[in-house]
Amino acid sequence: MNDLNLHDAPLTEATAAAYVAAAGFRVGPVGRVGVELEYCVRDPRRPQHRPAPARLLDLLAHLGNPLPGGSAVTIEPGGQLELSSAVGADTATCAAAVAADLQLVRGVLGAHGLVLDGTGLDMARRPRLVTDHPRYVALAEYHDRTGPKGRAVMCNSASIQVCLDAGTEDGDWTDFRRRWWLADAIGPVVMAAFANSPHVTRAGRRWVSYRQALRFGTDARRTRAPRRSENPRRDWSRYALAAGVAMIAHQGPERWHVPAGLTMRDWLRGHGPRPVTLDDLERHLGTLVPPVRPRGYLELRMIDQQPGDGWTVPVAVVTALLDDPEGAQAAADATEHLRSPLRRHRDWITAARDGLADPALAGAALACFTAAGEVLARQGAPLSVRDAVAAFTDRYVLRGRCPADDVRAETGRRLGVVSTG
Repeated sequence: MNDLNLHDAPLTEATAAAYVAAAGFRVGPVGRVGVELEYCVRDPRRPQHRPAPARLLDLLAHLGNPLPGGSAVTIEPGGQLELSSAVGADTATCAAAVAADLQLVRGVLGAHGLVLDGTGLDMARRPRLVTDHPRYVALAEYHDRTGPKGRAVMCNSASIQVCLDAGTEDGDWTDFRRRWWLADAIGPVVMAAFANSPHVTRAGRRWVSYRQALRFGTDARRTRAPRRSENPRRDWSRYALAAGVAMIAHQGPERWHVPAGLTMRDWLRGHGPRPVTLDDLERHLGTLVPPVRPRGYLELRMIDQQPGDGWTVPVAVVTALLDDPEGAQAAADATEHLRSPLRRHRDWITAARDGLADPALAGAALACFTAAGEVLARQGAPLSVRDAVAAFTDRYVLRGRCPADDVRAETGRRLGVVSTG
């Protein structure tokens, strides 16, 4: 059977569950690093303007795609520019290649009066799709049924996504089960430390990562962290099949169908408009956005975009804590008090709301960043990376602060134009 037939063949529930479980965690040696950088693109001369995707791609076309350092350029539904790195052999290799690509992109856009905004959420422009791709049109329709938060995340958010190998089956800290568990454990700490999208809602609630608060405020079945047990493959499969289906693709020009109340498990059991194919299942998996998403590798999605070249710090810290055995043990010890199953989602919400102003998160962050600095020094990481991590630790972590606090200090007033509160 050729690939086309494989992708078109109807799936059974058992086959789909097995596929999701296996595809989520591909075992193998650890150490490779990838990163995806999203940026809202601004024209300071026209604060409400969103540059068209075609214009952005045309401006950058002479650089090639992928760029010389291997980064692929794509445009998100609200016009955010995304650089997706090639897989690097290690943190230093990946970071150097992305930094070179990013410098090229900034130079070209800057020559045309455009800047990449180093914040996690665009609070100046109202959310607006700048694409008519049926996938994004359908996803926006799905979110619009429950309010404006989903569209705001689609069109106005920008994150740093750190991608690491899923792990081995060796039983030590490289084991995929322990790495999945540890990534989830350090997630709220990482989110709190790098929170950079402050907002005060109309009800007066203050957030340091409103980007993540908005995401949590949409469909919980696809945005909250999965339940965690000793069997992450089973946990992820159950999570994926229990999530609602956001879209059903059509062959041809008609709009994609946006079902109401249909889970993937329901569809596999015959309650949808047609049988489920592998393409349908893959499309569904791509709409699931928990803070840590297994896509064969681990994709940490909870990090707000950072100003300047600050994106290198979360890449270095996360890699040091997950890929180094001593760093992993230190991170596990540091987050011991945050791992009660009864408080897991509360910790995620606390991280988004309070950042490192929360004492428990602040203590864990200081231990994690200290351990990461020691790992980077022992490994002989580039001095520029070690200095960046040390400077971030001194400016924010030691003081119980995060980048969002800088924004609040600079504005000195209630932030926010996007009406989602």
